[in-house]
Amino acid sequence: MSNIGIASSAHVLDHPIWSALNGTQKALAEGGVLARRYPVDVAPFAALRDNSAECFTALARPMTLGDRAALCTIEPVEPPEGFEVLMARKGDQMIGVPADIPANSAEIVELGEEDVAAMMELADLTKPGPFNTRTHSLGTFLGIRVAGRLAAMAGERMRPGRYTEITAVCTHPDHRGHGYAQVLLGEVARRIHGRDEIPFLHVFSDNHAAIGLYRRLGMHTRRQLHFTALGLASRSIVGPPRQGR
Repeated sequence: MSNIGIASSAHVLDHPIWSALNGTQKALAEGGVLARRYPVDVAPFAALRDNSAECFTALARPMTLGDRAALCTIEPVEPPEGFEVLMARKGDQMIGVPADIPANSAEIVELGEEDVAAMMELADLTKPGPFNTRTHSLGTFLGIRVAGRLAAMAGERMRPGRYTEITAVCTHPDHRGHGYAQVLLGEVARRIHGRDEIPFLHVFSDNHAAIGLYRRLGMHTRRQLHFTALGLASRSIVGPPRQGR
């Protein structure tokens, strides 16, 4: 197994999770110098200093058999024995400020703690990516309601350096075709840009419809990355869980 690490690439977006958890979002980081992750109720994302055995062991240490760790890497991940690959897909990392998004008469609202149940329901239905009970705490989330119900949303997630990721761009199937997602995407991006930060997002490389939309809105693909979700096949990689004192 090659030992490709963070030092092999200097750009923060080549290792967005590691960069965020060692920078702007360091206060959220769980772990240490070998492996870091977001709290599980915030996001499943984790990152390794490199792909050495000791880093994978550090990643596995706090995991239970039901946990998953989602990695975003330049090269494909080949985990050691003791892990199982739950998902392995290529993704496009797109960057830019969406422009020329048509106006929409729908009212955009900021979403907060009282909206978590509705946000999780919409995310579970539309599958825009990982979304949990505290994902909304990572940044501003905006929504559009129709007849009092959440019809569409978009928000902010990882913050590596001066870059802020747009995430959870989704619309309820009953309300598609009205341009809600585009309007929200544009507003989130404008707010990011207004803070002198640079918007970016991730989309699976085989989601040609979404990539085409983002390109038409003025974003471009910076590079492809590998997204890998890992679970533990057994606890043998780190031994039995530690018992309390």
